Order: sequence, then C-alpha cells, then structure tokens
Amino acid sequence: MDRKAGMSDSWWWRVAMAAVGMVLGAATLVGCSAGDAGPVVLAFDTGAEGAGEDRAAAVECSRASGGRYTIQQRTQQSRDTDDQRLQLARRLAAHDSGLDIMELDVIWTGEFAQAGWILPYPGELARQIEQGTLRGPLETGIYQGKLYAAPLSTNTQLLWYRKDLVPHPPTTWDEMIQMVEGLAARGLPHYIEVQGARYEGLTVWFNTLLTSGGGSIVSDEGDVQVARGNAARQALGVMSRVATSRAADPSLSVSNEPDGRLAMEAGKAAFEVNYPDVYVSMYPPGSDGGGGTFIDQAGRPTSRDTGRRVGDVFGWAAYPSVAVDKPARVTIGGINLGVSTTSRHPAEAFEAVQCLRSRDNQLRGAVDLARPPTLVALYDDPAFQKRYPAWQAIRDSLNSASVRPETPAYKSISIVISDLLNPPAKINPDTVVGLLGEQIAKAVKSQGLVP
Repeated sequence: MDRKAGMSDSWWWRVAMAAVGMVLGAATLVGCSAGDAGPVVLAFDTGAEGAGEDRAAAVECSRASGGRYTIQQRTQQSRDTDDQRLQLARRLAAHDSGLDIMELDVIWTGEFAQAGWILPYPGELARQIEQGTLRGPLETGIYQGKLYAAPLSTNTQLLWYRKDLVPHPPTTWDEMIQMVEGLAARGLPHYIEVQGARYEGLTVWFNTLLTSGGGSIVSDEGDVQVARGNAARQALGVMSRVATSRAADPSLSVSNEPDGRLAMEAGKAAFEVNYPDVYVSMYPPGSDGGGGTFIDQAGRPTSRDTGRRVGDVFGWAAYPSVAVDKPARVTIGGINLGVSTTSRHPAEAFEAVQCLRSRDNQLRGAVDLARPPTLVALYDDPAFQKRYPAWQAIRDSLNSASVRPETPAYKSISIVISDLLNPPAKINPDTVVGLLGEQIAKAVKSQGLVP
C-alpha cells in the first residue's frame, strides 16, 4: 500500500465522522426548532354526523388551552359505524402515531382496550369523570374495571306514540299489542315501528327485552348466559308476537330507525320505539309547530286544508316492559372519547378530552343533534330542561339502562344474533334459544372481528 492510499483512508474516516456530527447537530437543531415552533397539535378524529359541532368544540377548547395545544378536528369519510371502526382499527393496528383523540362507538370499548389501542384514563382523571357522569353511560367506557373511554354523549330509546289514537301510553308490550288490535279493527293507523332488519338495531331490540326480563347475553367474565333461565324465551316471545300480529309493518324485516321515524311522520304508525332524534325531526329548529303528515279528527292522513299535523299529537313515554312488575332496561348507545396508545401527546390529549366533553359542548350536542348528554349536572339545569322537553323520560331511562356486553367479541356476537333473529316473524322461541347459546359461544371464542 503506498503512502497516498494510507492517508486517503484516514482522511475519509475523519470526514465521515465530521459529517455524522453535522447531521446529529442539525437533527438536534431541527428538533428544538420543531418544539419551539408552536403548540402541540392534537388530532381529533370524529364521525361525519355532528362534525360541525365537533369542529366548533375543537376550536373553543384550543382557545381555552391558552396556546398549549391546538385540537385539529378530522372527519372520517364514512357515515357507517362499521366502516368507521374498520378504518380506525387498521390505523391503530399499524401503530399510526397520527391518532390522538378518537370518537368511539360505545360497543368498541372492550375490543379496542383488549387490543391495546386505547389508554386507560389516569386514576385522578378517571375519578373526576366518574363523579360527574351518569352511571349507565359511564359503564360503556369501562373494561375490566378500568375507564378506557370517557362518555361524550349517550342515547336511549323511548316509546313515541300518537296521543290522538290512544288514551294513555302502554306500559308493557302485551298492552301495546292489545291497543294495536283495537286500532286496526277500527281502521286506524296501528303499526308498532321497531328495528327488525338484519343489523345492530335488531340486536339492541333483543338485548333490551332480554335484560328487562333479568337475563344477559354474556356475563362480565365472558361466560355465555343467554340460554340460562327463561328471560331469552320471554324476550323472543315478545318479538314473535309483535312480528306476527297486526302491529307489524309489512316492511318490519328490513326496517331500521329512520324507517320507523318516517312511518310515524307519515301517519302510518301509532307507536315507535326510537331515539330522541325523532323529536327534532318532528319539530325541526325554527319550525312553527309539529311536523309530519296532516291528519283528520279520526287520526287518518288527510289534506292540508282539513287536518292538523301528526306532530301536534306526538308524545313520548317510558319504553314498554316485558312484564308489569319489571321496568324496562333499555340498551343504551352513544359516543365516547378514547386516547390512542400511539399518541405522542397523551397528557395533553387527556386534558383536552375534559374540555371536549364539557357542559357547553354536551349542551350543543343535545340541542343541535338530539344527543342526550352524560353529565349529571345538565339534567338538573332548568335551562337545559326547557330546551330538551323529554329530559325526564330520558334521564329515567338512563338510570335503569343496560349496556351491551363489554367484550372484544361483541361485533361477532351481534352478527350472530341479528342473523338468527331475522326475519322476526320466523322466530320460534323454543328452538332459537338453544341456537343462540351455541352460536354466541363460538363468537366469544373468536374474540371479535379485529382486522
């Protein structure tokens, strides 16, 4: 080796080390510059429905942080909750660090927590949330004793009925079916609008009837309970009687919540079990009265010139029970807020959640979107009570509510139930109970349909 070649090796080594030092130094400067450039940016991923209200909350909470962070609201493309779940699951499974705060359907808590995709709320913050939140909605965010999702809004079904057709709202399903038979015999609107299509709404109907009779689908430990006792057979009997009586809308087997709402507004139905947003649809903001089709004095659809609107006689009451001595335990829904395990700013994200679910933001969601709030204090507020006429019935329902099983396998369970119970007119309680037990046991073992 000549001297020139030896000097070249040493020189290139020194140059390389100097370059590494320059790169590391530049990286340090860039890191400092990025940290000093502005506040932390928190991504707030929400559903399409209510995106405007979520965006307004993000702006207000960013301002309230005093410049420590900015919340950037991002709307998921799909309005379908299953698609939203799939999109989030794929990103979380891929360890996407661009996720901070997420709106979560209440049925995702167990799956997302078990998969390690959302963080449990720190002890003191969890206690603060628990102290001011209605118990029913709070349970939807708890998995294995820890709070993983903070309730933002909740939802519960009520019985909505025509006050001009029945003297008082029924208290049980059997009483309601008897009322329907009388209305049908007189040629009056008489359908009971329920969710009978093969989807989550059918599972919710069954779960409400099941828990109202003292049963459950699975235990807190994940053991299959649906075939134990008489509650499932009783629940299926109610569904069968509705579907095979004159109470059944001809489209029952494909009916969902919007279908029931439209049937009531059109004057076809006497009853519907549905969520509070049907009230907003019947009495849209800025309207001068109730909405819906015009009806005559007998309650039948008629022309504008000779009748009044269905909305003029639209009332609400407690969800009917399966037995006289057992109040209904309605299956609740809603939206919770979770913090991603991949978030680079979890402390700020947890702080922001408290603002996003504040009194003012929950009030906006209740009034503009008919999303019932989860804060106890709001239901005691006279201003809220005035703007939310059905508040007492909603609160009473939430206080005795049931939740869907907090298990990672819930999605599989729901698919099994809605498949076996559709169409409702074909339900045979004596045979379906056993099938439900067998199929749900298989679904539990699958531990959900995690992508």
